[in-house]
Amino acid sequence: MEQEIYDDIALEQIAKNKFGLEVDIDHVVLRNAPVNHVAKATLFLTKKKQLLLYIGGTSKLSLGEVQKIVSRMGLKAELYMPPKGQPNYFDEIGKQKFRAVFPGRHNPSLDDIRYYRTLAPYNPALIQIHEVKNGEVYQFDTDASGNWRVGARFAYRRIKTS
Repeated sequence: MEQEIYDDIALEQIAKNKFGLEVDIDHVVLRNAPVNHVAKATLFLTKKKQLLLYIGGTSKLSLGEVQKIVSRMGLKAELYMPPKGQPNYFDEIGKQKFRAVFPGRHNPSLDDIRYYRTLAPYNPALIQIHEVKNGEVYQFDTDASGNWRVGARFAYRRIKTS
C-alpha cells in the first residue's frame, strides 16, 4: 500500500517534469502492467476525470510502437502528450526524418510526414485516453493466446463538452 502511494507521487512528478502536465491521481486502474518485453504501463484516472496512460521502458520506444501498444491494450487515444516545452515535437522529428530520406524536398506537408512522425523517440510516453473499447484493458502475457490477456475491466468514454 505504501509503495503504491510512492509510485503515484513519482508518476505525478514525471508528468509534471517530463510533460509539463499537472496531474492529481484519483484512482489507478492498472498498475505496472507489462505491454511488451521491456515496457510497463500504468493506466490512471485523475481527479478531473481524465484517463491517462503512462508507458515507460528500459529500451527505446517510438511513437509508432506506443500507438500500437495503446491499440492492443484495447484503448483509443485522444492525445499523445509531447515532451515539456516542445509542442511540435512529433512534427519536427517527422520533418527531420523526411528530409533525411528526401533531401531535395522542402516544406513537406502533414501528409508527407505522417509516417515519419511515428519514428520519433517516445519513452517515457503519456497518452490521454478517449475511450476503453469493450470495457476491457489488456496487458501483455506471453503465455496467453495472442500474447494479450485482460488486465482490468473498466468502462470509460470521454464526452467532449463546450
